[in-house]
Amino acid sequence: MPKIKEVKRMTATMRIVHWANAICMVVAVITGLYIGHPYYQSFIADPAVDKYVMAWNRWGHFIVAIIFDVTAVLIGYLYFFSRFEKPYKKLIPTGKNIKEFFEVFLNLITFNRRKNFDSSHSDSYNIVFFTIFHLLLIFMLFTGLQLYVHGLASGESSIGAWWPAMLHIATDWTLNVFGGNMGVRIAHHTSMYLILVWVMCHIYYQIWRTIFWKEGDIAIVIGGSKFVREKEEK
Repeated sequence: MPKIKEVKRMTATMRIVHWANAICMVVAVITGLYIGHPYYQSFIADPAVDKYVMAWNRWGHFIVAIIFDVTAVLIGYLYFFSRFEKPYKKLIPTGKNIKEFFEVFLNLITFNRRKNFDSSHSDSYNIVFFTIFHLLLIFMLFTGLQLYVHGLASGESSIGAWWPAMLHIATDWTLNVFGGNMGVRIAHHTSMYLILVWVMCHIYYQIWRTIFWKEGDIAIVIGGSKFVREKEEK
């Protein structure tokens, strides 16, 4: 009977970032949909304007966006300088990485009938998949901040004029790319749906890996480890 070894796949920091992102995403979607099209008022009789329903939704949306931004910077740093693993190495289009990418893809579409790669470590397919997610988050950051600064038409904010000025410098390019504020708004909303599709694919794939590989992949985000069968020596 082959021995089972525990393989560390996520540090405590990585797991905290994962769950922070998951919670923030739920809040961002709920509040973002309300900002775009208010779909509830309240269960009490006062008008929504008197309870600041929109203001609270905007505040919540902005707070979770800040958390997303901080985690994006942290993940970007860890991609290159993590002492645990450096994901950027899997993004380099070397022959080894390209071969591994397609082997993992073939493993998926053949329902594990073909498995010619080491599943004990992060593979290039999964790293590319997560990189797409983080790029979508960065895009959401720029388009979202442009929509935010659009509301500061006076050029002033509670912390001074420097804040709107900096946001204009960083995000006004989105107006040119998408043809104005409405184009940016549509791009921001479209990105949300793309991220939701990504989340569904991510959850499906983690369940799929857990069922077919039988290595406990879905438990990685809780305990940080998976369990791999050691190859028997001949």
